Amino acid sequence: CWKGFSSSEGQRGFISVEKFKPYSLPAELKDGNTLHLLQSVDQVLPTATKERILFLPHYDTLIKSGMYEYYASEGQKSLPYALAELIDNSLSATASNPDVRTIEIRLLFDESQGKPAVVVLDNGCGMTSKQLNNWAVYRLSKFTRENSTFRSDHADYVRPCPVPRSLNSDISYFGVGGKQAVFFIGQSVRMITKPASSPDVHELVLSKEEFERKEKNKEDIYCGFIRNRQPGDSSHISMEEERFLHGFIREELLKEHFTAVVVTGVQQEHIAFLRSDFYTWTRELAHVYHYYIHGAHGNDRKSTYHDPKMTKINIQVCLMERSKLPRMLNLREVTDDMQTLYINSAVDTFEFRAHVGGDGVVEGTIRYHPFLYDRETYPEDPYVITTMPADDDDECVVVSHEGRGKRPVFECYWNGRLIPYTTISEFEWCAWPKKSCPLPVECFSRISGVLFANDHFQVSTNKLTFMDLELQLKDKETIFTRVVNGQEQRVKIQKEFFQWLKDCHEKWDKQVKFMYFQGTTVRTDVVTKKMQSPWAQFTTIEWDGKMYSAGQYVKSIKTHPIFYGSIVQFLLYGDHEGDVYATGGQVQIAMEPRAIFDEVRIIPISKIDRGVSLASIKSYMDCELAKLPHKLNVTWPEGNEWNPDAVRPAGTPFGPIQVEILNKKGEPMMRMPGPNSSASKKLLVELKVVWHSPKGDVETNCHTCQHGGKWPYWFKTMENLSNLGKYTLRLQAVLNENGATEFAGRRLPSQTLHFSICEGAAEKFVVDAVDAPVHVGVPFSITLQFRDRYDHITQPPSVLQPRLECSAFDISYDETVVSGTSFTIKGIRAKGLLKHYPGKVSETQRPPHSLVVKPDVEETVVENGTSAKFDVKVHDEAGNVAIQPKLIVRCQFQGAPDLPMDAVDCSNTGTGLFTDKPLWLKNLRADQVVTAKFDIPSCTAVAPVERKIRVTPSGRVARLEVFSQQEDGIIALKDGEKIGWTAGDILQNLYYRVFDEADRPVPITTALGKKIKVNWKASSKELEKGKLPDVPVPTVVKDEHYYSVTYQDGNVSVACSFTIMPHPDEPKRMKATWKSITSVQMSEELPGDILLDIVDQYGNKTQTLTSACVNSLGVSADGLDKSALKISWEECTQSIIIRGVRFLPGEPGPRELCLAWREFVECLRINVSPGPPKKVQLVDAPEEPLQVFNGRDLEKPLVVQLCDEWGNPSPDPKATISLKPSTPDLKVASVVYKRRPANWTHPAEFNHVFSPCSGDYGLEFKGTLNRQPIPGPVVKVKVLPDPNKPIKLAVSYDSEAVHPAGGVLTVFSVTVVSEEGSNIRNLNPASMSMMLWKGEGSGNKPPGGAETLKCSKPKETERDDTFYFRDKIIPEHVGNYKIQFFFCLDKTKGLWSDQFVINVVPNVPEKLMPDSQPPTPVVSNILSVESRTLFKSLTLVIMDKYKNPAGTHLDGTVVVSIRGSSEEDVELPVFEGNAKTVSFALSGGKAEVTNLTIMENCPGTDGMEYSLHFQPVVPEDNNPLKPFELPFMFYNDSKNQEQMAVLTKKKDRLSQSIMAYKSVFDTNKQLISELKDQLQNASSKELYLKSEIRKSNMNVAQLSTVSIFAFSNHLINMYLLLLQNILKQPRRTCSIPVLSHVFRTNPDVLGKVAHLALVEDNDAAQVISWHLSGDMDCVVTRNTAAARQIYDYTQGRQQVMPLDSVLWRNNRPLPHIKGPSSFPAIGNPVFARDLLIFPHHVESCHTVFGNLLGDTILIDNLDAANHYRKAVIQNKVQCPTLLTRQGERVRSNGKFGGLQNKAPPIEKLRGQVFGAPLPKQYHTLRSQIDHLQQYRLAVSERMKVQKDYDVHQAKMHSPEMLQNEKEMMEQEKQLMEIEKKLGTAATPVPPSEITPKRPRREMRSLM
Repeated sequence: CWKGFSSSEGQRGFISVEKFKPYSLPAELKDGNTLHLLQSVDQVLPTATKERILFLPHYDTLIKSGMYEYYASEGQKSLPYALAELIDNSLSATASNPDVRTIEIRLLFDESQGKPAVVVLDNGCGMTSKQLNNWAVYRLSKFTRENSTFRSDHADYVRPCPVPRSLNSDISYFGVGGKQAVFFIGQSVRMITKPASSPDVHELVLSKEEFERKEKNKEDIYCGFIRNRQPGDSSHISMEEERFLHGFIREELLKEHFTAVVVTGVQQEHIAFLRSDFYTWTRELAHVYHYYIHGAHGNDRKSTYHDPKMTKINIQVCLMERSKLPRMLNLREVTDDMQTLYINSAVDTFEFRAHVGGDGVVEGTIRYHPFLYDRETYPEDPYVITTMPADDDDECVVVSHEGRGKRPVFECYWNGRLIPYTTISEFEWCAWPKKSCPLPVECFSRISGVLFANDHFQVSTNKLTFMDLELQLKDKETIFTRVVNGQEQRVKIQKEFFQWLKDCHEKWDKQVKFMYFQGTTVRTDVVTKKMQSPWAQFTTIEWDGKMYSAGQYVKSIKTHPIFYGSIVQFLLYGDHEGDVYATGGQVQIAMEPRAIFDEVRIIPISKIDRGVSLASIKSYMDCELAKLPHKLNVTWPEGNEWNPDAVRPAGTPFGPIQVEILNKKGEPMMRMPGPNSSASKKLLVELKVVWHSPKGDVETNCHTCQHGGKWPYWFKTMENLSNLGKYTLRLQAVLNENGATEFAGRRLPSQTLHFSICEGAAEKFVVDAVDAPVHVGVPFSITLQFRDRYDHITQPPSVLQPRLECSAFDISYDETVVSGTSFTIKGIRAKGLLKHYPGKVSETQRPPHSLVVKPDVEETVVENGTSAKFDVKVHDEAGNVAIQPKLIVRCQFQGAPDLPMDAVDCSNTGTGLFTDKPLWLKNLRADQVVTAKFDIPSCTAVAPVERKIRVTPSGRVARLEVFSQQEDGIIALKDGEKIGWTAGDILQNLYYRVFDEADRPVPITTALGKKIKVNWKASSKELEKGKLPDVPVPTVVKDEHYYSVTYQDGNVSVACSFTIMPHPDEPKRMKATWKSITSVQMSEELPGDILLDIVDQYGNKTQTLTSACVNSLGVSADGLDKSALKISWEECTQSIIIRGVRFLPGEPGPRELCLAWREFVECLRINVSPGPPKKVQLVDAPEEPLQVFNGRDLEKPLVVQLCDEWGNPSPDPKATISLKPSTPDLKVASVVYKRRPANWTHPAEFNHVFSPCSGDYGLEFKGTLNRQPIPGPVVKVKVLPDPNKPIKLAVSYDSEAVHPAGGVLTVFSVTVVSEEGSNIRNLNPASMSMMLWKGEGSGNKPPGGAETLKCSKPKETERDDTFYFRDKIIPEHVGNYKIQFFFCLDKTKGLWSDQFVINVVPNVPEKLMPDSQPPTPVVSNILSVESRTLFKSLTLVIMDKYKNPAGTHLDGTVVVSIRGSSEEDVELPVFEGNAKTVSFALSGGKAEVTNLTIMENCPGTDGMEYSLHFQPVVPEDNNPLKPFELPFMFYNDSKNQEQMAVLTKKKDRLSQSIMAYKSVFDTNKQLISELKDQLQNASSKELYLKSEIRKSNMNVAQLSTVSIFAFSNHLINMYLLLLQNILKQPRRTCSIPVLSHVFRTNPDVLGKVAHLALVEDNDAAQVISWHLSGDMDCVVTRNTAAARQIYDYTQGRQQVMPLDSVLWRNNRPLPHIKGPSSFPAIGNPVFARDLLIFPHHVESCHTVFGNLLGDTILIDNLDAANHYRKAVIQNKVQCPTLLTRQGERVRSNGKFGGLQNKAPPIEKLRGQVFGAPLPKQYHTLRSQIDHLQQYRLAVSERMKVQKDYDVHQAKMHSPEMLQNEKEMMEQEKQLMEIEKKLGTAATPVPPSEITPKRPRREMRSLM
């Protein structure tokens, strides 16, 4: 090697001569320099030198830069952003495209085409070779390359002009992103490009492998070659992994300019991500390029405007995998990227712009997402998994969802492209202010925003983050302006934003108002601790216009189960005070009825049912309360009843007893009522017997009984009542879950029984203790205590003789003494010899000293897996067996791993035996010795004992091998081996061998064979012989099968397994494979290729075909265009490829494409579909113009069809057909477009509804496909006004009429006006209502309490198209009333009239009354004026009989006089001034009486009652008015006056109270009387209907009140089933089309003649239908106007017959019974019209068929007809037409015979025949069903009235009413006493003062 040194001028240079090679002098050497040769590199230099070096970066700088950039970024899945770098380049390259800009991302993951690859392809301008070289240079940006050696051959960079959102496609900047992206994705990149100006394709390859190779060979790494080649030339592609490039390069021939980036060596983790998360990363790309794809306004699906410039960008993604259809996705089709969700959930936007520095501009948009009642509409990322609490009402948890939450507000875009890892939380002007703010803080969490920055702002080279965008925007110099309609406004941005936010909040947010704050609380039911407080409590909320308050009954929805309850309070999380608007919230509900549920639940407010009514809730609660347990019913099945306080001997059996729990309805029950039977609480009955002992109560018996399926609660006999004393038996209903005796604060029913137990008879005795010792011959006593069988001390038996016995002595006694319950034997002596009688000696404890183990041998031999037996004994020091507690002997085995340990317990016997634990040594091939050590852990002083055990290998199976006997020898199948075999063959002659632990063969026995298991089908007999079943080889090459042979014996398991790998068999047939769809449009090539292979009998590909087979392949099909057919050989797949399959134009349908090579033939079925739609055609075009009534559908839908250019139907799922009226005046209310699938060849149907505009119009059909119009026809339509459509109500009445109170209203006439302007007839009178209410009211509808009146029956002289309201009573009170009429169209619609105001005036003046009843005056004739004043002021008014002021027009005087209680009274008090009368002025019907006093010392009887008589005097009024009288008390002294005044006031109060009581009693009595009448009527109706049912031959024995409902339902269901069977039976029907729906609802149109009548007899129906065949289709109307309307609508094609122009009054008899010329007739003649049955319009139908048939007669046969006609003519009477039942006709002129007079068979009438009526059985069954239903309803009504009657009767006799009656009687007594004291009698109310009761009006609310 050599090294050169350069030196300065005049100096010398040196060259080393180590391994010297020829060397040319460096050009740097100048004249005067000297070059020296060095002998070695390390030689000392004579002078300083400079060495030239080259420091290029390592290639890792290029290939690993992307890995660092993306893995170091914030995102965990940064692969989409690497793909975005390549899309950026494509967007820049296609920026100048005039047409569609196409960018394709192809993911080639089909291993059959080579290694996985990622291709990014665009139709951009392409790159020249120089530009391609520039692309390869790392960090060569578009700004620096122009001033360097890498200068491009294009013009200098020009910055694009500003555009909205900076969507300028100028996003390929730095010369870094593309290289980073490709080497982050894979290991190699191939750049293929072609500019439009060049005929060549330029290709550059960069790969990590090539860099490594150059580094290894020490070549220049950063150098390479650009291949310039012809388009379509793929000869340089030789690697098998890149064979997919052949097809890709062939596509170049169709492209003028393009660039393709082909990345190979894709990392496996990227492949897995791109496959599995296809929609995730494509959604992220759609988010990044959202505004390039959808335009500056984004994907606003609510807007119809689309930016035409931006919609030209198509970014297509295609994922191709092996054996799968390609997955195609255009990013424009993504609808769930975040920007789309933000745009479409927002209701308003705030546009602004920020100016930074020189040319830095940021456009911004803030969107508002409102709150709607119970949810935030701020969108959540659908691909982010959020943990939400379960929707559980039992444990209500508040979910804090405050719109945006902690997410930042703004996403940031740069030149229209998302910078994903830069977001801005907020700006100061749009953040929640630090000071007070009128807006709630939630509003600031409902905004989202986006910022669009231009290229003034710097981003990172991988475009993942901005450098300093947020800092620049938050700089003080940054200017923010608002943008309105595209114009900037220099305003205070914060003020504008706050105003906009306030408007959005007020306009769009729908929140809940919480009112009446009650304080805060802590909720322990919330699991999350931080959410337990604070919770604000409120009593009322306002939600969606409705008020909900505490105590209000509500119903829940969307809860499990649905429940009812009353509101306790409302809860809102947070620290609140006063009324507040908030989102969400909770409601605390006490479940109702509380007596059943006794539970409080908390649910979200949104789960309150806002549609339920209060009546339905209360009805539910009443029904539930009646289901509660009420009482217990106890019975004694065996009759041994114990009465209360019974006394029984101990041991007396108690029971059995039977208990039933009854509710208030008397029904037995076993469960508490609840939402459902399974969830409701089960009821038990608990029986307790308590013994009241001296020491306290003791529970002796406690049993809980369940309700059986077929028996009630049953308690068996109790025989344990043996303790003496008092007892209490308590039966209590309890709950099954917790045994509670109360439920919801209400005690469950119970029953108690008290009884006593005494001693029983003596049955045994006990001996008291005897003093020891007892000496022989010395007397002693023994006391006995007698007891019953329960050990109770009782009296000894009366006769008792004791007997004493002893085994060793003779015993005698002197006497017995009884004392109380004691029996004493005295003077007992024992006589005999004394011996020693030892007792049982207990064993003493001795400490252990030694351990003895047997057998006592040096070594014990056992087989592996068996146990060794050892006998152990524990001895004490003397050799006796030692015994002590917890004496455990332990045995431990040593000498091998995992040996067991055993222990025995010798505590009782001192001995033990070890036999249980077997010894198992793993992998034992030879004998092995182990040691057994015996010791006592609790006695360490006892020496342990050891014994040796020799373990020998066992003869159990330890190994299994599989063999196959073949012709060439035996094959051993190794465990886990993969065996190749011919597909479909059988691997035969298999057998197995087993070996023991010592590798000794184990003989195969039947028992061993049964333990062999295989995983394929096998015979047990073969396995027992050592043979294995044959193994079938799979027929598919790739289908590898796993086989296993296993031996299992207890814990021993051995196995041998192998895998069969099939390979192809001999060639059998040809197989064609399509890579695309099997349908092709006419004249277009079949997309994709057809691959041909030769396969074996199982479809496995063989290597039969070669490239030479291409020329000998035959292709044929009908209509095949062979000019485009191409057949080629594909080397990579070793298959023949067929392309260019195309068919000539013709009829669409399937084609057979036949492929033949040698003896192999394959036929493919290709569906040739029509061409693309080119026109819209009408199918079965109607006759124009079409006529339709306004607001109605077309009688026949307009059917249109998309067709191709050859007229073939060409459906397309993307095509739409629209209908456009010719003028805006024609309003199309709805269009029914029946869309069909793409493969559906039927046309689309249009059925239009027109709104009010009559006239001639046109309907134009237009089609649209891919935004391209498709022409269609224009249909002329004539719209007519609908005469049957009601549009308003016309009301007429006498507006000048006067309406006195209590009188009769004037007659109101109401008509329903149609759209045509005429009045509509034949309407249901029940649909018309009159609403009457008082007051002006508000709105155009009556209030809820308005009175509803029905119309009156019309008189004969009145019109039939008018509703009359007459004889309606005027309200009794004066004032303004409103009247409005309502006509009900259906359940939801109706017509309202205008509101009419009537003024109710007073009736005729009748009497003089005070404006308020004054108290009874009490006066005395003393000096004091106050005591003499009757009253200071009294206002009297003239009123009518309804107490309305009625004398406003009357003037006069009121004369006041004093009268006595009788005419005999002479001494009458006088007024002041000794005046007997006093007059007061009466003006306007009112008089003011003031300061009315009596004279001092005036005459009068002390204590007498007088009356003031007020007589009105009106000079001009001829009708006398009734006076007003007022009693008063007169006294002579003041003291008596004061006392009497107090009594008088008390009398007035008592009188009023008594009147109130009597009013209540009278009302109740009247109600009971009415209920009694209703009960009698209901019972009478029930009896009547029962008799009717009996007349119908139905069994009424079971129709009792108990079984009526079940039995009647059974009968009705049975009869309905019979009716259905009758209706299903075949019947003669008329097939003439029914009348058009346009006229079907017109009451003036009866229908067609064929539909108006039915004929029962088949022969009669045949001949009459044939006779009227010309009239069967005629439409019959009531009047000529309706007939003319049909005539005009059908343009004269429909025959009509108006009845107002038809006269038929012929009631003549048959000719043979007419007058004196009658004669006997044969053949059963009858008028033909009499055989017709008319279901409807009977009178009109008589006229119709009398007019059509006349006197036509039906007779049996032709002979009878001729005989009849001859007889009639002989009497000189005109004979009518005769029809025979055999089908002949004799005309009225006598002609018969010929085809004209012979009816064809009924089958040939083609359904134009009168239908047959339903059989009589049908009507009988229908009548029986009606009677049953009416009877069931009558019984129900009678039971309901009976229940009401019983309830009111019980109420009248209730303690409360009896108490009221008692109080009234006491008050009457008090009143009589006061009247006695006052000296007066009870004054009854005069009849004139009692207002008669008015008849009650029916009141109902119009809902």
